[in-house]
Amino acid sequence: MKDHGRSTRKRTGGRLRPFRKKKKYELGNESTETQVGEQKLKVVDTQGNTTKFRAVTTDVASVADGGEVVEATIDNVAENPSNPNYARRNIITKGAVLETSEGRARVTSRPGQDGQVNAVAVE
Repeated sequence: MKDHGRSTRKRTGGRLRPFRKKKKYELGNESTETQVGEQKLKVVDTQGNTTKFRAVTTDVASVADGGEVVEATIDNVAENPSNPNYARRNIITKGAVLETSEGRARVTSRPGQDGQVNAVAVE
């Protein structure tokens, strides 16, 4: 267990051992792998009165071209630099290049956390 970026070694070179494992409330959630398909959102309640939406599947992207933003339909994922298997499985992450009705576009948002796909047109 790492403790928020704390080093695993002492100044003397000795090993720092964790004093306990993570508790249930300290665990993170599994990431949502957004796929191409009919729009489907998952509501995740967070602390306070803020609500987070996760996109499970989506077929719409807001594509910015110059200064103009157009809503485009997503055909498929052309490439995904984070993982080549994601492109084969049509999983959308930040940095993925999509084939849209407006041409190719690179994703700039995090659809698994924001619940929407924002992208910038690429040549």
